[in-house]
Amino acid sequence: MTTTKRDDMWIPSGPTLSRVIRAIATLFCFLSASTGCDQSGTDAVVVYVSADEQVARPILDAFTERTGIPVSPLFDTEATKTTGLANRLRRESERPRADLFWSSEPFEVERLAAEGLLAPASHPDLAGHPPAWRRADDRWFAFAGRGRVIVYDPEVLEPDEAPDRWTALVDPRFRDAIVMADPRFGTTRGHLGAMSVYWNRTAMPGYYEAWLEGLAENGVRMLPGGNAATVDAVVRGEAILGLTDTDDVAAARARGLRINAIMPRHGLDREKGGGPMLIPNAAGIVSNGPNPLGAVELLAFLTSAEVEARLYASPSRNIPVAHPELPIDPSDRIDEPLDVGIAETAAAMDEAVARAMSRLDPERIAQLRKSGPGRSLDGGDVTEEGIE
Repeated sequence: MTTTKRDDMWIPSGPTLSRVIRAIATLFCFLSASTGCDQSGTDAVVVYVSADEQVARPILDAFTERTGIPVSPLFDTEATKTTGLANRLRRESERPRADLFWSSEPFEVERLAAEGLLAPASHPDLAGHPPAWRRADDRWFAFAGRGRVIVYDPEVLEPDEAPDRWTALVDPRFRDAIVMADPRFGTTRGHLGAMSVYWNRTAMPGYYEAWLEGLAENGVRMLPGGNAATVDAVVRGEAILGLTDTDDVAAARARGLRINAIMPRHGLDREKGGGPMLIPNAAGIVSNGPNPLGAVELLAFLTSAEVEARLYASPSRNIPVAHPELPIDPSDRIDEPLDVGIAETAAAMDEAVARAMSRLDPERIAQLRKSGPGRSLDGGDVTEEGIE
């Protein structure tokens, strides 16, 4: 029997834990028969999930099959990924209903942890989780990531014409031809936060704002419906370039759609830590949730090599991060991801999004379109190669 420590008490884990929980539930129901308690078995783990339901549900079903612990999931919508459920957790903080939060991105999870809404987790199977993919106080654990990409139709744009750096999106060749998701939600929100941190730190203060201004001059359009909507807009020929994630590309290709993707760098080739952005899933136990024993078992399962392998094999094609030894296609590897921490991204993203919403306002863009071709970030004309 394995054990795990919660506060000052050691508790069993693994299959033994499942049997203990069922025994406790049976005893409680026997003593409280008048309450109408369900005597069929273990209390369900209530999990709020912002990952796509078709990807997450098989994982949760596998956990129940493995442990005997039922799971009751609540899923978020595509348009308000993570944000909607995170705000619900805040509203319920005085009387939590959820036991665990599983998000498809870690930045709002970090904010919940900083607010004390997620509890430290301890379990033998979490002990070896890489420090780079866990909070220092173990209030969340990250796993299975997606890359941020630019999608294009290969019959409209040749691969060597696609921008290989995010800064090249201000190239006037792409005027009125770029779409992105509403940055107030989902991975676009965190991506803008990371961009603002990286560019203002490695280039110069104000670089991020200048990039936004270049996007505005190029007439970028923000779409409702999340990252999947940007892929569909490119497929329909309504845009040349779309900002999205690798899982949305995989989903489009699975539907037989013609789409290509490039994973641009944020810095120059010689700049260490300026590579593509990798955004992992993250999960944490809800503070004072009703079923902490089941929650820690589910958390340990989600971060396992088995689940990372399942997620990579799933339609999401999530890249293993906690278990990099797992075999994947070489084209899916991100050897040098963008070097911006999850906590600093979470702290910067609200301001970054506010600046984006101000500069990319459709009415403002309509006025800017009358002012001529796009410009580079240093004030000169943009070359065919993008910003130098």
